[in-house]
Amino acid sequence: MPDTTHSLLSRLRQAPPVSDRRKAKAQLVDLNARIPNEPEAASLAPALGEGFLRDLLLALSDHSPFLWQLIRNEPARLAALMAAAPEDSHRAIAQDQANLFRRFRAGEIARDDVVRAFRRNRNSHALLVALADIGGVWGVEEVTAALSEFADASVRGGVNLVLTEMADLGRIRLANPDEPGESSGFTVLALGKHGAGELNYSSDIDLVVFFDPATPALPENAEAATVYTRIAQQLARLLQERTPDGYVHRVDYRLRPDPGSTPTAVSLPSAYTYYETVGQNWERAALIKARPVAGDLTLGERFLADLRPFIWRKYFDFASIADVHAMKRQIHAVRGHDEIAVAGHDIKLGRGGIREIEFFVQTQQLVFGGRRPALRGRRTLDMLRTLHGEGWITEKARDELSHAYRFLRGIEHRLQMVADEQTQRLPSGEEELTRFAKFCGYPTLKAFSKALTQQARIVQGHYALLFEEGPELASDVGNLVFTGTTDDPETLATLERLGFRDPARIAETIRGWHFGRRSAITSQRAREVLTELVPALLSALGGTADPDGALAALDRAFGRMPAAVELLTILQSHDRLRLLFADLLGTAPRLADTVAQSPHVLDALIDPAFVVPLSDDAAIETQVRQMIGQPGDYEDFLDRARDAARQMRFVTGARLLSDILSPQQAGEAYAAIARAILRVSFEQVRRLFEAEHGIVPGSAISILGLGRLGSRELTAASDLDLVVIYDFDENERESTGPRKLDAVVYYTRLTQRLVAALTVPTRRGLLYEVDLRLRPQGGKGPVASQFKGFVAYQTTEADLWEHMALTRARVLAGDEDFGATVQAAVRQIVGAKREPAKVYSEVRAMRELIAQEKGDDDPWDLKLVRGGLTDLDFIAQGLVLAYSAAHPTLIGHAPEETFMEAAGAGLIDEEAARSLVEAHRLFHAVFQWQRLTIEGRFDPASVSPAILKRLATIAGLPNAKVLLEHLGEMRGRVAMMFGAMKG
Repeated sequence: MPDTTHSLLSRLRQAPPVSDRRKAKAQLVDLNARIPNEPEAASLAPALGEGFLRDLLLALSDHSPFLWQLIRNEPARLAALMAAAPEDSHRAIAQDQANLFRRFRAGEIARDDVVRAFRRNRNSHALLVALADIGGVWGVEEVTAALSEFADASVRGGVNLVLTEMADLGRIRLANPDEPGESSGFTVLALGKHGAGELNYSSDIDLVVFFDPATPALPENAEAATVYTRIAQQLARLLQERTPDGYVHRVDYRLRPDPGSTPTAVSLPSAYTYYETVGQNWERAALIKARPVAGDLTLGERFLADLRPFIWRKYFDFASIADVHAMKRQIHAVRGHDEIAVAGHDIKLGRGGIREIEFFVQTQQLVFGGRRPALRGRRTLDMLRTLHGEGWITEKARDELSHAYRFLRGIEHRLQMVADEQTQRLPSGEEELTRFAKFCGYPTLKAFSKALTQQARIVQGHYALLFEEGPELASDVGNLVFTGTTDDPETLATLERLGFRDPARIAETIRGWHFGRRSAITSQRAREVLTELVPALLSALGGTADPDGALAALDRAFGRMPAAVELLTILQSHDRLRLLFADLLGTAPRLADTVAQSPHVLDALIDPAFVVPLSDDAAIETQVRQMIGQPGDYEDFLDRARDAARQMRFVTGARLLSDILSPQQAGEAYAAIARAILRVSFEQVRRLFEAEHGIVPGSAISILGLGRLGSRELTAASDLDLVVIYDFDENERESTGPRKLDAVVYYTRLTQRLVAALTVPTRRGLLYEVDLRLRPQGGKGPVASQFKGFVAYQTTEADLWEHMALTRARVLAGDEDFGATVQAAVRQIVGAKREPAKVYSEVRAMRELIAQEKGDDDPWDLKLVRGGLTDLDFIAQGLVLAYSAAHPTLIGHAPEETFMEAAGAGLIDEEAARSLVEAHRLFHAVFQWQRLTIEGRFDPASVSPAILKRLATIAGLPNAKVLLEHLGEMRGRVAMMFGAMKG
């Protein structure tokens, strides 16, 4: 065959050793036999007898099934490549690839022919590059440049073809049909190695597609996002769809802004907003290499110019440098692994790999490129030279890293030439690894291993020096990489070791935080702290009973928070609080929500007083008053009251969670907090009201708490059942203030003001829900009751259920002397003589009415389920109403004390009393925990397994199934006793 001075054949300089010579020779004999049948390949025959081409073909037949198939299937292609200069072949193939759309537009070839030609050109180019590389004709720079230029031609030709087709369909107007991309409003940027002109042999190409929604290229009323997304999708299909001729390039669009929630083509305004608000440092690093390659190139260049302030910051403060350090530590969170194993080693992501060289360069570009424009280049080797020229790295670092980069990229290309796969991982088996070592040109595995290990250690040394001042991050955890858009396998393994059941979902959630899907963590400072905190936070969450549920709860909290930087900073600073907060997320999402709303409630958990809870109403009221302090005005008071209540309720829940308080003590504490808030709120409201309306001479007011507030069994979710009673002198009906009011109107409005103070939402959130429906005549009656009318109603008109409610009535606020009068009147009403049989009959009727209205068959609704807390309350209330006339000591107790008093009076036997007490104690404990952990209906199918486990634990049982069975048995006994009430 011809042997010109510049032909590829004449420039071959080397060939790898062969492992299986018998097999290789047999393959070569087969090729020789095929050549006579293809006249265009006849020129190969003389070169197959000896020389570098023969040795090269023997090696390819032995080591690369992919390349050998290309040669065997079409020997004429090999002959053509060998006869020409490789630079000429490369240029011709790339030009044909870019211009196929012209032939299609001219009607010379059909679309199917274009698709086939695209793939045949790729096969020819892949063979050309491999021969030039393995044969020693091209070095790494020439190989990567040729691969990148061909990818440019493929993308440009593909875009132009799709735009031509769209124009034919009337979906876009082309300013220049010969150059469809011009003024198309559509630009394609290459990122990664493709953008840098450093593409590897069998790599995906990282593309991002942007469009101008105001472009004149679209017909009127066309939806820009729909049209351009369609173009991007058709481009990807054209390039990566596999046919009998193979494929062109695998396309990866995942480096666009937030790929999980954006279309394939992103509008320029959306892109600007994204990068300006939540763009991350790893995206800045990726955009260093960005380059317009197809479509409207001018639009692409303008876009990158507009992004310069994001990519190249004029000032680079300490916090941003810390974020870059955190990026590095996320890529490798474990230090101390100095041994670099050869078998199975990832030469890109592993220790001392290509990624470390790239990161070494890109990090310094990010840090210094804002002020040094010379450092804004795309290519790694060029930037190593510039970093040295600018004085940032030593000559040794430049030379050693440059040599290592070329070495590792060469190994990477050999790996991918074996089977045309995008892999950077060396074989694990010794035999396969030995074969691959020979493909790389080494006579033995030992020689290959020595060379690889030496280069990897050199890279690792320089890389470690660059970051030696960076603080450690989760060094005992493992890889935790959440930069980029894909899952890192080692990160998923780390998450699994930490205890997460669905590592992929966890990784996607955390990437979503970095992408700005939660507005609470979109500020620069929040993202910087988050990057540092994530490994330690994941370690803490991994130690909870349900790590997945805990992280999901945190994600929901971020979704509801206006800003999270305060919480993140607190968690970053305090290991103990981080662990406690993780426990809250896993077992008490309601408390975690409180933290999300007001992070400084966590401060109470590290106060020594946390383990010494206050023991009575007066002490708790004193603390509430101290927390509220001296408000500047009424609005300030409302905010302070909400802050105080939130903190006090949070601490109570945390004490219950930490077993410092029992469920009963927690109920008493919640009730004491409500009482204190009610009292200080009433004082504030009354003072302001009297300033406006004066007082009603000789009048008084008392506020009763009923329901669980009255019996001191309040939960984290309880509302406040209140009844307001007042009295006045009929001869002094008018108030004395500037705006006089009749006494009835006066106390009605005062009550309304109080309810508003307790219920109105402010910027600090809600305080309590208030229920006044237990007053005389319920919702139809006045909101406040005159004392005489209240007594008359209760003694002559009230139904028994209203007296049942009064069995738990307790004076909470108001005028002290009048309160004593009201409490005595309530006691007299409750203690009136009644017929026990009639009492129990009406109690049962009331229970049935509640069951009809609200249901009684949910086994987890311990309040309403048959045999649950309502039954127990009704048994206690029935005992009080039926027998307190003769046994007044029954009045004024919570249910458990009532049962024991009844047993002491001989009204029920002691065994029954103990059974009722045991049931109430367990039901109340579980109910208290349910209200502590979640809001709304308790659905075991949707709550965290950790919560179910905790409920079982407080009952001393092994799991939720056994707990449910035990609860069922106890409810059955309670229901039987409830049904047996006869009087």
